[in-house]
Amino acid sequence: MIAFAEAHNSPFAKLLGIRYISVEQERLVAEMTVRDELCTTPAIAHGGALMAFADTLGAVGTFVNLSEGKRTTTIESSTKFIGGAKAGSVVMCECTALVPSNPTSMTRSPAACSAAIPCASRRCTGRC
Repeated sequence: MIAFAEAHNSPFAKLLGIRYISVEQERLVAEMTVRDELCTTPAIAHGGALMAFADTLGAVGTFVNLSEGKRTTTIESSTKFIGGAKAGSVVMCECTALVPSNPTSMTRSPAACSAAIPCASRRCTGRC
């Protein structure tokens, strides 16, 4: 399923530099290197970049569960910032489907720096 996720990766996900590690129907794992272009001052990942990373995983997690021809959109999203991710670090995000195969999908996407230090947690509801 990694090939499927990468083949359907959005231009924005490519811009962020998202790399998929594991793609399953109820769980995705991906990583993103914190590049200077994704940072605020002083060389810490911008919150918007972290939210976009987690949101993209939620979308892909929902997408891999959709029937052919179906679409999805985000209804609600909430992100809690816990710590910073320094430029050059690798942020890993694991997205878990809380309500898989349901017309209203819910995902949880905690993100952590490569040293397993939490930096953000996101919860999202989407409509299929």
